[in-house]
Amino acid sequence: MTLKEKYKAFKESDRFYVSLARDILSVFLAVFVFASFSQVVFGMWTPMVAVESGSMEPHMNIGDIIFIKSIDRTEIVTYEEGMGGHISFGNYGDVILYRPYGREGVTPIIHRAMYFVGEGEPMWEGGPVAPHSGYITKGDNEITNRYYDQQGQVSYLLPVKEEWVIGVAEYRIPYVGYLRLMLPSF
Repeated sequence: MTLKEKYKAFKESDRFYVSLARDILSVFLAVFVFASFSQVVFGMWTPMVAVESGSMEPHMNIGDIIFIKSIDRTEIVTYEEGMGGHISFGNYGDVILYRPYGREGVTPIIHRAMYFVGEGEPMWEGGPVAPHSGYITKGDNEITNRYYDQQGQVSYLLPVKEEWVIGVAEYRIPYVGYLRLMLPSF
């Protein structure tokens, strides 16, 4: 039996285990194609996050899936810089995904990069000086996020270092992430 005949027999077989093997291979192939596409386009194997809080409303809602482009593949435009015309998710500047305090294993934060401060510069008008260079960030929700992250509990008194940034938000699929939020974390 030639290889072509074996493939045809495998493809057309009604036997349970052959059918199961075919289904498993199809799933692995689909995951491989998606992961490869994600790596090429976004620079990340898993380029999506589900929004878990309302801090970015009305531009991102709980349950939205957000596609993230790797920080290695893009430049961050802050709100301050974006006032020249760069709009992302309904407002000036880019929305970034970052690790709070640079910690691994904690839920990343997705907020807007408002401006960049250098070490020793005041973090905001009349505010304390920055212990290191980084981004001052803030959620778009005017009710729950009246202050910068660095004024509250998210990244208290610490600008977001560039190495803490995972990537920049690129696209949004509304509410599809609810399924992900219902599943337990592994």
